[in-house]
Amino acid sequence: MEIYEHLQQLEEQGEAIRVGLVGCGQMGSGLAHVTNQTVGMDTMAISDIDVNRPLAALEEMGIPESEIVVANDVGPAEDALRAGKYLVTEDAVMLAKLESLDAVVEATGLTEVGARVAWNCILHSKHVIMLNVETDVTVGPLLHRLAQKSGCVYTAASGDEPGVCKMLYNLAGSMGFEVVCLGKGKNNVIDFDATPDSCREEAESKGMNPKMLSAFKDGSKTMVELAAMSNATGLVPDVPGMHGVKADVPDLNKVFVPQEDGGILSQRGCVDYSTGKVAPGVFAIITSPDPRIRKDMQFYSMGPGPYYTLYRPYHLCAIETTVSIAEAVIYGESTIVSKNMVSEVATIAKRDMKPGEIAGEIGSADIFGRTYIFDEAHAQKAIPLGLATGGKVIKDIAKGEMLTEENFAPDPAMFVYELRKVQDAQLAMDA
Repeated sequence: MEIYEHLQQLEEQGEAIRVGLVGCGQMGSGLAHVTNQTVGMDTMAISDIDVNRPLAALEEMGIPESEIVVANDVGPAEDALRAGKYLVTEDAVMLAKLESLDAVVEATGLTEVGARVAWNCILHSKHVIMLNVETDVTVGPLLHRLAQKSGCVYTAASGDEPGVCKMLYNLAGSMGFEVVCLGKGKNNVIDFDATPDSCREEAESKGMNPKMLSAFKDGSKTMVELAAMSNATGLVPDVPGMHGVKADVPDLNKVFVPQEDGGILSQRGCVDYSTGKVAPGVFAIITSPDPRIRKDMQFYSMGPGPYYTLYRPYHLCAIETTVSIAEAVIYGESTIVSKNMVSEVATIAKRDMKPGEIAGEIGSADIFGRTYIFDEAHAQKAIPLGLATGGKVIKDIAKGEMLTEENFAPDPAMFVYELRKVQDAQLAMDA
């Protein structure tokens, strides 16, 4: 039975998948609206450090004030949900403890918060869907393993570019094609000097957080997304930071192919991005050695080959997250997970940094991310981008220089730091 049929059946039975949401910003509030209109699914609990944001979102959805309960303790929270009320809370971790919820969606984009929420969900055997790719590329393999042992699903979300790219990857594999390159469009050339201040005017005009827009413009978000694709599929960045050349959709299968065939790749099996007319789409460049298959692909208007483009012209971000929620709850399946550390998003200084200075968040004026093959980043003792926030500079770091264990110390009090130590130890044992 298809997902929609399952959801329809739940609706007919007077039941629904009950979702908890952490983070009620642009992505989170959008997801709440989507689940509100989706049969067989509803966001019943929302956590945010500012309770006014979920209250405003629920009001915008037409939920009467009498149907909303604000509570930060498990007992009153459970009572509210069992009575069919909507719950608003400041306590993100509490959602993991609520038996009345079937799944939790993490949508803060903050590595530390994402790690704590995911850990607690897994501890309580509750499905957790990450709209927080930053956490996934930092400690995803560990969280995936723990979820398997706990009997719940840990997954990144459909709708995010890694999720929809994984769909193309799976489609290609299910037809017997080799994936030569998997990638996304980026609607602008990376500006490594982007800061919240330089992005403020544009961000405010778009209703965005300036720091979030800065993280898009400086490439950190793209690096994180492509690392997630890499860790889920085994495909690698061809060069640090990838090529990121300008190519429109008709040219993708001419550009993102091996050099011996006129392209830019030094190897097959890569992740990359294009700054041409591709965004908001994603793509997979595929090939087959079989002459009959090539003949058939030409017949189906896919071009002369030997390389073909599978292209999805959109990704709907939080709007598509309902698919991952349903897959987790109904089928017990993940959309996309980091199974191993194939790639690492290393931290690069956005400005000259002096000893004693504390690094800001992703998208700040301090740091940006660049994706490397994991072994290369590990050999350079790179500080993962997800561990940089709140850490301290211990030696002079020049603008454009990598933050490493020799010049930078992550904050050891961070929970995600502890999880990463455990993950590193496990991966070392596997090697």
